[in-house]
Amino acid sequence: MSDATDTVTRKASGGQTIRPEEAAHFGALAKEWWDPKGSSAMLHKLNPVRLGFLREAVDRHWSGDIRHRRPLVGKSVLDVGCGAGLLCEPLSRMGGAVTGVDAAPENIAAAALHAKGGALDIRYIAGELAEQDLGQFDLVTSMEVLEHVADKRAFVGELAARLSPGGLMVLSTPNRTQASRLLLVGAAEAVGMVPRGTHHWEDFATPEELRELLAAAGLAMGEPQGIAFSPAKGLHLSSDLALNYIVTARRAG
Repeated sequence: MSDATDTVTRKASGGQTIRPEEAAHFGALAKEWWDPKGSSAMLHKLNPVRLGFLREAVDRHWSGDIRHRRPLVGKSVLDVGCGAGLLCEPLSRMGGAVTGVDAAPENIAAAALHAKGGALDIRYIAGELAEQDLGQFDLVTSMEVLEHVADKRAFVGELAARLSPGGLMVLSTPNRTQASRLLLVGAAEAVGMVPRGTHHWEDFATPEELRELLAAAGLAMGEPQGIAFSPAKGLHLSSDLALNYIVTARRAG
């Protein structure tokens, strides 16, 4: 599956969440996704932090052995807003049967090419999540995507619809605080840590807002954990939610 993008049966839906300008922005960066010193350098630094949280959440949710190198064997995984596969590839190496969906065809092409080079069997699909007849998955992830969609309620609803009963969802997104306005939008873009135009502060969601969105979709949100930065530690998991946070969600009840 990794040598080409999939053709997937489409279903009619009015829940369009893709912003064309956002897809174009990230699609233009596709060729640099896998360059740790390129325009996606911040994501390369962020990825190990997200994976640390995710691995612990997976072990806790399925009562797994923390020594097991492939805790997702036998599990289906969906990563939405997958870019060029920075998260999909480690999830595949953890044993998951991984599907990645992204709004930008350029990203999907780069993801498929990179997965092929690593002999990883990952299914990649370009387009609107609501238009894909994908079924349900044991693990659904969507990292740094919520802030880029046009309709957050519709998007979270689509994510929830893809989660199997007993499944686990993991989401990360910037918090809408004065600290994130100053550092993630102002400073980070000014010094080139992220490309200009990547973030729009008014589209960030607070943990309380995300909890409400998840509840409306029938999901219960776990306790959020911050992703903070310090000169000594770099990016790291923290109790400080001011910049960015990561959460789990499960079906309520």
